[in-house]
Amino acid sequence: MSDYFSPEISSRICTHMNDDHANAVVLYAQAFGGVTDVTSAKMLSIDSQGMNLTAEVNQQTVPVRIQFDHILVDSEDAHQTLIAMVKQARFKIKS
Repeated sequence: MSDYFSPEISSRICTHMNDDHANAVVLYAQAFGGVTDVTSAKMLSIDSQGMNLTAEVNQQTVPVRIQFDHILVDSEDAHQTLIAMVKQARFKIKS
């Protein structure tokens, strides 16, 4: 894990995603985690290699690990990667 990817950065990103972009977290679980019938999802942590989510499926909490397509170098890379992934997820879900 990069020195620039501290637990504080992970916490900040997760809080922002869960508070402001909950729908994107659901899309990540569906498109990249292979979890269908998700009613809600929460980002638990993010590191240089991937993100850990929980997804609510049929009233059960399911852990989901999603690997990134590259190793993140810093929080800006995380920001850009998450934006790109939500765009890809929207396309995958519609297809």
